[in-house]
Amino acid sequence: MEPFNRKKHWENIYQTKELKDVSWFEPTPETSLTFFKQFNVPKDAKIIDVGGGDSFLVDNLLNQGYTDITVLDISEAALNRAKERLGESATNVKWIVADAASFEPTEKYDFWHDRAAFHFLTEEKEIAAYLDTVQKSLTPKGILIIGTFSENGPKKCSGIDIKQYSEETMIAQLTKYFDKIKCITVDHKTPFDTIQNFVFCSFRKLDPK
Repeated sequence: MEPFNRKKHWENIYQTKELKDVSWFEPTPETSLTFFKQFNVPKDAKIIDVGGGDSFLVDNLLNQGYTDITVLDISEAALNRAKERLGESATNVKWIVADAASFEPTEKYDFWHDRAAFHFLTEEKEIAAYLDTVQKSLTPKGILIIGTFSENGPKKCSGIDIKQYSEETMIAQLTKYFDKIKCITVDHKTPFDTIQNFVFCSFRKLDPK
């Protein structure tokens, strides 16, 4: 049996499905935007949206005046769709095609946002590598936002197994490098009128001992 090719899978999804034909579609990413407001993120903060795909978060951030935004996704097709939508504004964004599990940043970020990328990492070595990368790539006291399917949410997404989290299991994974600030659960209504329950947690990078 041919081993699963994560990149090929996601390229196919974005090449064959329309924007509103995927479960994660949000016309306005209210929950994510609330975190930016909560932490009063400066307009010149270095921001990265991991697994951002063709999400509308980048549009909203640009409209709010943020000037240093990076969007990362495993699918080049997803990022191309976002670029096409943004037109000339796309030149104000850094676009990175990479797998979140093996991404090697070349700069440090003040605010790391991940809505529904982390839960696709189901192997402990991938999870550990990702979190190690995040802590090395966040500035001192940098903010990390992670949103995943909760224990009341789906067990798969786009035909792939995911790893569900509760507030407790999320904290347990991140306690080595981060202080929890707050966790919330959110019901996301998909374009198909189904409900997916997410847990979103905010963390601050620990001061090095």
